[in-house]
Amino acid sequence: MLNQKKVAVVLPAYNASRTLRRTFDEIPKDIVDDIILTDDASSDNTATLARELGIATIRHDHNIGYGGNQKTCYQAALSRGADIIVMLHPDYQYSPKLVPAMTAMIASEEFDCVLASRILGTGALSGGMPLYKYLANRALTFIENLLLGAKVSEYHTGYRAWSRKVLERLPLLACSDDFVFDNQMLVQTMQFGFRIGEISCPTKYFPEASSINFRRSCVYGLGVLKTAMQFRLKKLGLAHPAFLADKPEERLRFRELKAIAHYQ
Repeated sequence: MLNQKKVAVVLPAYNASRTLRRTFDEIPKDIVDDIILTDDASSDNTATLARELGIATIRHDHNIGYGGNQKTCYQAALSRGADIIVMLHPDYQYSPKLVPAMTAMIASEEFDCVLASRILGTGALSGGMPLYKYLANRALTFIENLLLGAKVSEYHTGYRAWSRKVLERLPLLACSDDFVFDNQMLVQTMQFGFRIGEISCPTKYFPEASSINFRRSCVYGLGVLKTAMQFRLKKLGLAHPAFLADKPEERLRFRELKAIAHYQ
């Protein structure tokens, strides 16, 4: 626990058996009370390995997508009593050693959400981020900051920490089940007035680390631009996108976990 707050780390997993143990070993167990892995119908032994490591493991009986997987992660963390929830990819691309710093920023009650940015500092390219992804990251972030009226160094990190009140408040079930979920969730966070902090994070690109291909990256990029434009149009009163509507029935705490084959 940290400042009397229960800390959970959630691991949205898909074919992560080659990197899961390294990720798990570096999670600081002295402050983390609960570790939850959600396996999105992997074709490898991710779920089996997770159970062997003593991780609370959920396995979808069919693949529901990256965003859908996160919805399950967050719902499970809330149902198990977490006050601070860290979402960490189990592909060992991000350093688990930053969990204490990220959770401390939320436990201090100065921030409601903390992003581990690969762009703050100079480690993205040296860590192996492909040049085209780096340039796309910078371009998309620049456009998003203009449309959203914000000043965030990176919207596309897969390493984030959340307070319980954020996850209970956001209508996350209205967000996509695909990769653009991450971006929609951040825009919701801004829409509902929560405070976002950032911390510099080194990154590691290597063959075993997960990464979407060029085509999926393009689809994601277009989705990001659409999301930012929808936010701007809503501010102008010209559009009412469903994922930005304040609907209690779209909050996680009002729904049961779905598509679950095993929950231990």
